[in-house]
Amino acid sequence: MGKRLLDATASELSGWTKRELLESIAGCEGRVLAGECIGVTPPLLTDVTNAEAVAAMGADILLLNLFDVEDPVICGLPPVPKGETVREIKRLTGRIVGINLEPAGEMADRQEEVWKMSGGRAATAANARKAAEMGVDLVLLTGNPGNGVENGAIVRALREIREAAGDRLILAAGKMHASGILSEGAEKILTEEDIRLFREAGADIILMPAPGTVPGMTLERVRELVEYSHGLGALTITAIGTSQEGSDEATIRQIALMCKMAGTDIHHIGDSGYVGMALPENIMAYSVAIRGVRHTYRQMAKSVNR
Repeated sequence: MGKRLLDATASELSGWTKRELLESIAGCEGRVLAGECIGVTPPLLTDVTNAEAVAAMGADILLLNLFDVEDPVICGLPPVPKGETVREIKRLTGRIVGINLEPAGEMADRQEEVWKMSGGRAATAANARKAAEMGVDLVLLTGNPGNGVENGAIVRALREIREAAGDRLILAAGKMHASGILSEGAEKILTEEDIRLFREAGADIILMPAPGTVPGMTLERVRELVEYSHGLGALTITAIGTSQEGSDEATIRQIALMCKMAGTDIHHIGDSGYVGMALPENIMAYSVAIRGVRHTYRQMAKSVNR
């Protein structure tokens, strides 16, 4: 095994392959934190991007939600050509960068403006190739609230994207909530059969709701799903995608430790403390809960110029 993600510098990360990144995550033994953020909304800190703020609080992976590969917008980012947007975020933060792509259903067209689908956010082979060309490290196939994303659609999109860019992109798949499909809500969001199909279609990482975030997703149930995923050779990411990233710190710590006990490899904290990113103090509280102040402060302090 090579260097752990916890110990890596920005210059080292920039040269790693997909396999090396996955191995570096696995080597951290459940101490990797992914922070989701939105670029099209006004930044919490006005002239500093939400991505930079999330990184500054200790997140190892930045997950960009509502990111359109055809028309990328990150409010607060210095002016750069569209094709350099992701690389500029990586230059400023020194982090792994992922984006969400959605195999959305028809109801996505009826969404409020901020969530409404655009062509560059769809889970297609062309968009995945474009993402890889822009410097994206990871693509998560998932669904925003009410966008009508079914697990079967995720499987079909995975197959297509694996063929197009699976050698260049880490592929993650799963839902944080029902995404408008009530028949796949609560404990039915993810089953062992879904995991098997995701894995066969090319998923490197299986996403599932964190214990305590979705009705029926208990510590015991999430532990079963994590164990099944690991048995198929996949990593896992447990997600807070229910606006509980805006809860009090005690709730965040409780969720964090349940995810650790469930055996997950990556811990996700969502983008809606208000709108755009989790509460900064909750990102830090989550990090401290799963790996202590030493690793947290080190990640916060480590220069991107190393």
